[in-house]
Amino acid sequence: MGIAWLCMCCFPAATVIASSDQKSFFSCTDYHCDAGQMVTLTASQWQSVRELFVAQTSPAEERVNIRQAIALLENMVGDITGTWRDLAGNVVGAGQPGQLDCISESRNTTVYMRLMFDDGLLKWHNVEEPQVRHTLIFNTHWTAIILDRSNGERFAVDSWFRDNGQPPDIQPLGDWLLGRKMEGN
Repeated sequence: MGIAWLCMCCFPAATVIASSDQKSFFSCTDYHCDAGQMVTLTASQWQSVRELFVAQTSPAEERVNIRQAIALLENMVGDITGTWRDLAGNVVGAGQPGQLDCISESRNTTVYMRLMFDDGLLKWHNVEEPQVRHTLIFNTHWTAIILDRSNGERFAVDSWFRDNGQPPDIQPLGDWLLGRKMEGN
């Protein structure tokens, strides 16, 4: 079976329904994405995401916009699903309603970025499948991934390290795979 089966098991195809009026998608609401719900954002809510991408002249600027958009979406979705109470990491909020682990965080972040991409908001990046790192046997961690089309560099977009509604860490994938901490992000 191998890793391909694991990826399909943990990250089944996301349900995304997009129109100019609203955005509907599945959002994980607990550990391992064992539970979740369909979320529908109004045209007005989605417009507030679009407004973050009005001016961008470089991949670096777009990554800043991605961080802001994910924070905004986590707040909107959190109000609908109860994940507004999600705390950074797993330990502090373990077992509490609305607490997400890295699997759910990476999946939700990937869905948000796919919505942005499908709406033409991402001019400099493609959205890729989530990535896993295994630094120790019991230290497996997942993150969302973007690819900078201008130079082929991949970046980890990791919202697990922050409370709900805080901009995620974005760093080169190689640094993330080595477990390096973010600086000034």
